[in-house]
This record gives sequence, structure tokens and C-alpha cells, in this order.
Amino acid sequence: MKFRKKPVVVEAFRVTEALYCAEHKWKGLPEWIRDAYEKGNLVFGYDTISIKTLEGVMLANKPDWIIKGIKGELHPCRPDIFEDTYESIVIHSEE
Repeated sequence: MKFRKKPVVVEAFRVTEALYCAEHKWKGLPEWIRDAYEKGNLVFGYDTISIKTLEGVMLANKPDWIIKGIKGELHPCRPDIFEDTYESIVIHSEE
């Protein structure tokens, strides 16, 4: 049998940008990354970010992505896998 992954929308943020914002512009981080940090689920290093995941602590390197899954779980993703799996979308707000 073959299966196709259901289309889901996730939030993601580049490790390089997150490290910069953590040091220079805290409010530039998405709220979900700030919350994970404040809860101890994410630790900023010099050039890496440690993330507590469902599988244990994982390391996100430059230029990886941090993805917030559909249930709020965080995990790192290598750039080549990210580009093969995800595409940018535009969400229009209702006014």
C-alpha cells in the first residue's frame, strides 16, 4: 500500500535568525520559540540550539529550521529536507 502525507500547515523559523534574535532582538523571535525557551524546552548555544523533542534532546545547527508541529511539538529540520517537504504560503487575514 502507498500513502500520501496529509497537507498540514506548520510554523518554522531558521536557526540562524533565531540565534541572532536571541542575542540582539528578543522580540524578533516568534512567540512559540520564546515560550519554549521560557519553559526550558529550548536552549540557545553559541551556534546551535538544543531542542527537547518527543524523541529526546536534538541539536539544531545553522542553517537548519526549527519546526512547530501540528500539536505544538518542536523539532529541527535540515534545510534540504525542509525545502523538499515544505513550501511557503500566504495567509490572508480577514478584516
